Amino acid sequence: MMKIEHPVAIITGGGSGIVRASAVRFAQEGVRVVVVDRADGDGQMTVDLLKSCGQAAIFVHADVSVEKECHDFARAAVEVFGRIDILVASAGGKVFGTILDMTGEDWDRILGVTLKGLSFSCKAVLPQMMRQKSGALVLIGSTTALTGRMNMPLYDATKFGVLSLTRSLAATYGKDGIRVNAVCPSLTLTEFHSKEAATEGLSPEQLKERYRGYGLLGRPGEPEEIASVIYFMASQEASFITGQYLMVDGGFSIGSKIG
Repeated sequence: MMKIEHPVAIITGGGSGIVRASAVRFAQEGVRVVVVDRADGDGQMTVDLLKSCGQAAIFVHADVSVEKECHDFARAAVEVFGRIDILVASAGGKVFGTILDMTGEDWDRILGVTLKGLSFSCKAVLPQMMRQKSGALVLIGSTTALTGRMNMPLYDATKFGVLSLTRSLAATYGKDGIRVNAVCPSLTLTEFHSKEAATEGLSPEQLKERYRGYGLLGRPGEPEEIASVIYFMASQEASFITGQYLMVDGGFSIGSKIG
């Protein structure tokens, strides 16, 4: 698939964090990128970064929990670039609290984005990939889908659903030349964490110190480290991998000094 000159990737939730780093990595590798996000300013900032890499990119505003808007970004990709080779489906949300705290509205909100929105995104791009007889879907899960943790049962449950969806889609569309895999990061320090730390008066160095000892490598991840794995899963280097999920967690799922 990456043998195609300047392939086209759609990246949902691409306005920040791991996914922005992924968009930059794809652009550096010569991939044309469609950045999808609900936050127009963040999404356009990512596009500006990609263009600074000398690569073509566009921003499409979309709420992935709305099926029509997913079809809109898929249509925009084909209209502008003529094809869709990659989908990185990452848009998601978090709800904090125990299961006793959760309401029906909480369930609707997180299912609407993290699981239904991801499904709608896949549904939107699959017809074009089937016509091309090629494509790669990289779904963003989470290490905690398998390890579990306190006070985030909804998020972790929906991320486990992402892993099941990964295998179901791989089983269904392999015959069409489409690979489907999931990448499961653990704690990764992004601008979100930096901003949160700043409200507590913590410097970036102090934030890293807070998580010293995390996982077997003794530290959280960096966005660029996760982006490298996402790129690999979409690339021709992973051409014989499908239906799998890869834990990218510095060994957290095996053991950690910090929960």
